[in-house]
Amino acid sequence: MRTIRLAMLGSLLILGAHAAEEVAGDSQRGRELFRSESCVQCHSINGQGGKVAPDLGRRVDRDFTPAVLASTMWNHAPTMWSAMRSQGVEKRQLSEQAAADLFAYFYSTRFFDKPGDAGRGKQLFSAHHCAECHGIATPKESGAKPVAQWTALGHPIILVQAMWNHAANMRAAFAQKKIPWQQLTSQELTDILVYLRNLPETRNLPAGFEYPPAQGGDALFQSKGCIKCHVGRLALENRLRDLTLTDIAVDMWNHAPRMKPAPPALEQDEMRKIVSYLWVRQFFRGGGSATRGKRVFTEKNCATCHNNPSSGAPNLAAKKGSFSTISMVAALWDHGPGMLAQMQAKNLPWPQFDARQMSDLIAYLNALQ
Repeated sequence: MRTIRLAMLGSLLILGAHAAEEVAGDSQRGRELFRSESCVQCHSINGQGGKVAPDLGRRVDRDFTPAVLASTMWNHAPTMWSAMRSQGVEKRQLSEQAAADLFAYFYSTRFFDKPGDAGRGKQLFSAHHCAECHGIATPKESGAKPVAQWTALGHPIILVQAMWNHAANMRAAFAQKKIPWQQLTSQELTDILVYLRNLPETRNLPAGFEYPPAQGGDALFQSKGCIKCHVGRLALENRLRDLTLTDIAVDMWNHAPRMKPAPPALEQDEMRKIVSYLWVRQFFRGGGSATRGKRVFTEKNCATCHNNPSSGAPNLAAKKGSFSTISMVAALWDHGPGMLAQMQAKNLPWPQFDARQMSDLIAYLNALQ
């Protein structure tokens, strides 16, 4: 499918990294790219596609983050390029926009979700009193939309928005029924979602994930009053790394009853902008260490070319502050084969990265002087 572009970053990140964390992602465009760029010839998504490479929708026991995906793609890049050549698949350019759209598509397929269990989810849906108001196909209580009409099930950001806005009504309903507020864990919500998404009535609900640029999210965060509490030790910057939107939905749900006054309602576009401002940049950059990343940069032979002007490789300090897993993927795909050829000519091994090394390398590149 395409790989990443990262590590030695040949000319890599230079081409599009300046907007790395500002590029909006759209899963529908990513879905089309997955097919038009021939990724589907080898990879499948939930059983639909090629059988040569792993199914990207059915990985188990993964706890994937963008850094895990990026490092995995990097490590297997030479093998992928060889397989594409043998099958006559043309390797085209991959812009940073295209990489962002592919990441959005993977997110929409629940690629980054932790595994869940539908059986547990069914039990939890009852145990947490959800089933007392929400029927599956028809309403049980006036104003309680049945699950079959929950379009948010397939749209992670809309799910966050729905749970946030729904909290005030649920507080009143619980109080009327003398039921305590139902705290959730991320695993419990994951199990419930697996159960609900696989019901006959919901299986064909559309799925998607779109996030806009972060601009405007900071203003909303202030105008909605969030900034009044989330300062100092409660500030959200750097606290959302490696969290999925399911994790965030749970945190917001559990937090709602403690908010006084009641939390403000958010429109879908408002929630998308706030999520982009607070979460997207953290999720795709990770929480690496620049100190460790400097060692990675040296040990993986990145410095051999990038600290040597005569090699023709760019000085990456010019783009500091703009590196992310998305920009790494885009850069590797376009420049990786050339990097591989140069490394082979110098008898240097193609480097292997784990997720932490990938995050550390990104942190180092963003701190270059």
